[in-house]
Amino acid sequence: MSRLSRPDARTVAVLAALGALAPLVMLVVWRRQDLLGVVLALLCVLLTMVTGVAVSAARQVDDPEPVDRSATVGPPELMPYGIDADTLDALDSRDALRAVRDRRRGSNGLSGR
Repeated sequence: MSRLSRPDARTVAVLAALGALAPLVMLVVWRRQDLLGVVLALLCVLLTMVTGVAVSAARQVDDPEPVDRSATVGPPELMPYGIDADTLDALDSRDALRAVRDRRRGSNGLSGR
């Protein structure tokens, strides 16, 4: 047996959009307010969601992901005092940041001596 190839994301988006349009037209034309109307509305919502996911997948294939620059290390003069981003997030006040900077310099908070 031969394997069927998977359809492209654009193909799925077009087919799902057309599939969502059919129950929507039936809902508008028939104006049903019973169980069949609810089923048609849910089918329309489901196919609309499939369309949205397929369009998103097609866009993701077209646009390559940006290079993650967080792993790159800059020059030491641009990296102040060896403090990473997590430590800076944890420090809320300027006094705490000043204390870390003074400790790095070795002055232990004695700035005038």
